[in-house]
Amino acid sequence: MRIAIPPALSAQAFHRRASGAAVTSLGGATMGTSWSARIVAPVSGLPEGIAEGIEAVLARIVAQMSQWEPDSDLSRFNRAAPGAWRSLPPEFNMVLAAALVVAERSGGAFDPAMGALAELWGFGASGRAGEVPDAGEMAEALRLGGRACVEFDPLLLRACRYGRAALDFSGIAKGYAVDTVAAYLRGLGLSDWLVEIGGELRGNGIKPDGQPWWVDFEAVPGSPLPPIRVALHGLAIATSGDYRRNFEVAGRRYAHTLDPRTGMPLDNGVASTTVLHGECMLADAWATALTVLGPEAGLALAEREGLAMHMVIREKAGMREILSSGLAAMLE
Repeated sequence: MRIAIPPALSAQAFHRRASGAAVTSLGGATMGTSWSARIVAPVSGLPEGIAEGIEAVLARIVAQMSQWEPDSDLSRFNRAAPGAWRSLPPEFNMVLAAALVVAERSGGAFDPAMGALAELWGFGASGRAGEVPDAGEMAEALRLGGRACVEFDPLLLRACRYGRAALDFSGIAKGYAVDTVAAYLRGLGLSDWLVEIGGELRGNGIKPDGQPWWVDFEAVPGSPLPPIRVALHGLAIATSGDYRRNFEVAGRRYAHTLDPRTGMPLDNGVASTTVLHGECMLADAWATALTVLGPEAGLALAEREGLAMHMVIREKAGMREILSSGLAAMLE
């Protein structure tokens, strides 16, 4: 077991731990997966209705950003007539802005406006994965979709789409939801907690026993690589893996992560990419972008952006790993 210690974890953090306090665990369902929160309760106890408050936060995000909800703001945007400006809720506006920044910095390896392409492959709301789409349809989705076909005015909180552009926040919304629940807990005066949605986590503070929130990196099934455990203190973690959703046709395996530049599922050998970041939204988006870029370009971008990254690559000889200098420094 390798241990990663973030720079934010200092002796002062341990001195203010709530000795004798209890950890309360809450949980439920959201976004087609589960959510959980482990919270160190103050002596006075947790605020009344905190679980319902978290559920309300998550329901608000789903109502804005879910492609599976026909009346969500995202679904209505995708149905809007090309060229028609649509007003955006502030949170939606912020997530779109962040997604477009990652798209630009990654050279298009991450693109929040390729919803039509995901639908063609059956990885969208229709969920019809199992067939390879027609090459002509893919070419049209690439030509008439993507961030180049979305006009965005963040100051006026509005956007419009052209061609077949369709927004898809599946690579960033879960992370944003984790951040928003974390902000909700902070707003209640709670400073020691671990929030998780579908395997993406953000932790803060210290447990009553004086330990940080220890979280293991998600392991690739069958990987012989030694595991990594991180102290999630003022930090978030997200993983993109090729083993979660896929299908096979004529002996060829198609992973659910698509390369927005080619329209094809990834075939670059990357089994998983884990990113540590102060914001789960950005850990989420960067994990996808780096996975698409692959070992060499992904590592180069992680170094330029100062990202703590762990990548596992499948090779004929087995699996190997790549660590960015940001992560390597935490392991020293």
